Amino acid sequence: MNDRVRACVAEIVDELEIATKIFGPFCSAHEGYAIMKEEYDELWDEIKRNPRDRIAMRREATQLAAMAIRFMVDCCD
Repeated sequence: MNDRVRACVAEIVDELEIATKIFGPFCSAHEGYAIMKEEYDELWDEIKRNPRDRIAMRREATQLAAMAIRFMVDCCD
């Protein structure tokens, strides 16, 4: 794994820890889906902006990835 990937994974883990600490685990798969969809929609909104804000896109992608991991842990284990 290269350094750029490691940095991304570290950001995702940090986001996951913060979100879980603030909001706790997902109560259901439906809630997890809704949260992931919200994050996906926010990422899509950033992608459609002109000009694109790469920092905002990265932030939204990080949040989406963190919520996907949270879904795996809270709803699939």
